[in-house]
Amino acid sequence: MDLQQHEPLLTFPFLQPPAPGQTVEVAPGLLWARFALPFSLNHVNVYFIADGDGWAAFDCGIATDSTREQWQALLDGPLAGRPLTRLIISHHHPDHIGLAGWLCERYNLKLLMSQAEYLEGHYIALNPDQMAEGPFRQFYVDHGLSAEATEIVLRQGHGYLRMVTPLPHTFRRLAHGERLRIGDREFEIYTGGGHSSEQVMLYCRAENLFIGADQVLAKISPNVSVWAMEPEGDPLGLYRRSLRELQGQIDADALVLPGHNLPFRGLHLRLQALEEHHAHRCAQLVEACRVAPHSASELVPVMFPRELDPHQLSFAFSEVLAHVNYLVDRDQLRWMPAADGVRRLAAV
Repeated sequence: MDLQQHEPLLTFPFLQPPAPGQTVEVAPGLLWARFALPFSLNHVNVYFIADGDGWAAFDCGIATDSTREQWQALLDGPLAGRPLTRLIISHHHPDHIGLAGWLCERYNLKLLMSQAEYLEGHYIALNPDQMAEGPFRQFYVDHGLSAEATEIVLRQGHGYLRMVTPLPHTFRRLAHGERLRIGDREFEIYTGGGHSSEQVMLYCRAENLFIGADQVLAKISPNVSVWAMEPEGDPLGLYRRSLRELQGQIDADALVLPGHNLPFRGLHLRLQALEEHHAHRCAQLVEACRVAPHSASELVPVMFPRELDPHQLSFAFSEVLAHVNYLVDRDQLRWMPAADGVRRLAAV
């Protein structure tokens, strides 16, 4: 299944992203900025919502000097004269939360996010080196990653986890089903799992504006991964359920303001494409394991045949395992005895 098959049917009202230090007005009193990232996915979108005399920010970029410089350019330029009022964070991944602590301290901002994302951000930030030791290391070895590849993933692939500033000690919780008033707008709060534990999305029904964070992107599938902290988790099940729920809750013609790529219309088409994409990947894994037993590591080239750098490999391995756990839970794959210390799967 080609994930891009529905892309020609999507519409993109803004064909060019904002230049560094600049914004694009996507609706009256709602600005879009873009920050650079030092990865193959080389940008993240940040939004500013008119909030009385100032701006409420949605997400903030990764903790690098270049991101700080771009924030300064925005505050000296298109945002000048109106202060930041509060910071809303969609989820705890460093490209979205990285500078949250720095911004909240520097500008005396209140932090708003879901409880699970706040606690998970704290968990990682307290000791990111723990992600390379003990059961976290064994997690990769048990699933067939070589000692060399495991070391590369743990030391290089997880390096991005350190690209955050310490979070404030207090926050305001955003919960699914509640409402949030920002300036003259009222937003419905939605949360969804899969890509992250309790990712926050905002929907202004009156204007049909959906700030979707990373849950629905126009050109790529959000990463859906099993991580060592929850080795038997089912994030893909949570993600597919979220896609179905969004289709029933958000208007098909909403303007989607995503965490990456361009804003677009055609939400329901995109939700359908993402659902079909994951169904296709599941079928690929079942077929591979029907031919011969495979470890999760051996299944990575089935889903990701291209060459991967350490950062990409850590995400690819964990995404494969998300599909594996989904299929095991639904009795389409089964774990075989680990005769050589490596867990392998066979089709049921």
